[in-house]
Amino acid sequence: MKKDFLEEERQPATDLATVESQRNDLTAEEFPEGPYGADLISESLGKSSPWRRDQRPSNRFNYENLSLHEDLPRDYPNEDISDPKGLSDK
Repeated sequence: MKKDFLEEERQPATDLATVESQRNDLTAEEFPEGPYGADLISESLGKSSPWRRDQRPSNRFNYENLSLHEDLPRDYPNEDISDPKGLSDK
């Protein structure tokens, strides 16, 4: 294990997925570099406590709960209609 990670006793069983997600998914900061106009001090940026082994930043461009959307294709209205307004030349 890397020394960057927090040492902890791990159980062989896991909690519910929602509990694991609450514990391991980090929230994105609105302004990670601080308030507008503040001096940038690189030592103060980022995570202040040690990382746990399963912690990760959240992906802002995915579904929040992937298991609810796992087998559903993305559907866009009218994408399968070639000319929805009837403006094609015939």
